[in-house]
Amino acid sequence: MAENRDEGSPERTLADATVLAQAGYGVDPTTGAVVPPLHTATTFGRDSDNELVGGYLYSRYANPTVVHAERLLAGLEGGADAMLFASGLAAVAAVYETVPGGGRVVAPTVMYHGAQDWLRRIAERRGIGLTLFDATDPDGLGEALRAGETTLVWIESPVNPTWDVIDIRAAADQAHAAGAVLAVDSTVASPMTTRGLDLGADLVFHSATKYLNGHSDVLAGALITPEVNEIWEELQLIRRLSGGGLGARDAWMLIRGMRTLPLRFERSSKSALQIAQALEEHPSVDSVLYPGLESHPGHEVARRQMTNGFGGMLSILVKGGAKEALALTGRLHVFVRATSLGGVESLAEHRASVEGPHSVVPTNLVRLSIGIEDPADLIADLEQALAGD
Repeated sequence: MAENRDEGSPERTLADATVLAQAGYGVDPTTGAVVPPLHTATTFGRDSDNELVGGYLYSRYANPTVVHAERLLAGLEGGADAMLFASGLAAVAAVYETVPGGGRVVAPTVMYHGAQDWLRRIAERRGIGLTLFDATDPDGLGEALRAGETTLVWIESPVNPTWDVIDIRAAADQAHAAGAVLAVDSTVASPMTTRGLDLGADLVFHSATKYLNGHSDVLAGALITPEVNEIWEELQLIRRLSGGGLGARDAWMLIRGMRTLPLRFERSSKSALQIAQALEEHPSVDSVLYPGLESHPGHEVARRQMTNGFGGMLSILVKGGAKEALALTGRLHVFVRATSLGGVESLAEHRASVEGPHSVVPTNLVRLSIGIEDPADLIADLEQALAGD
């Protein structure tokens, strides 16, 4: 929730959908514009006393449009502050940079492959320990932690691309007991259905390229914190020195995308559940991986922490192995064969072939990102592809 900013209105808290629809902005008091301005300046002036006119120095430090997007996102996640980066991996790398030499990171065996590739790199080159755990094992995280040695626990929920569900509150308790920071990749859940900070996370991460923007035309990453502390200040320094901040134009487009986030996420979630249910008993499908299905092993945990839909991502395990899974994607007509997720268009991808040599994803897995098309068209497309038409 976010506070109503119109001083002339009654004191009350507005719903997230209302705040996002108006971009946390309302009307410009000077021009009457209903769209937030785009500030493209990279440098900012001083007055005759050499004081900054508006508090901004240089866009690598901060930019008014970027700050607007950050405040909107912090409010959406219930955080004290947010930081935007030039890509999701730029934000991931900043978090990993906070791990000191000799520290240890714990993460799931199955996770976004780009983030895990970076973990492997720093483990090899910086003397940082890396322990991967099985997210489907209730005792996996606890057994992977080493009290006093583990610095960072990085989790996703749901886990990409098998959509296993990790109990964030339990993970926070375990990480904190071991003296570690818990960072949650909430890209797939989005703040529309899961707020990791409320569940005890120390940092929430988003590839803002995905659901937050939602139109496949912006690269951005985001971090949100429940408090401004030493770790957050270090992250601010890392972003400033590395030059990894988001540009003003992309921040403005991100704001534009977030204005429709509630509608897009609701539509994608409903369609994904409908598609998962339609394919669950299909004779050419070994199984459907979607936390919204009652048959999913993590369904009960998902129900507790995903409070407004189960998201638009699902995967299917195709009978016939990798060859048939690849052939299936080639027979699709409505789904677009492409990487990424969370956009308005539906995407299909044979994930193992994309992830490369470290992939542990089943070779017969096809990942589906459900957009906002008519779900009947998407189901028909999958059915004809599964039939070999």
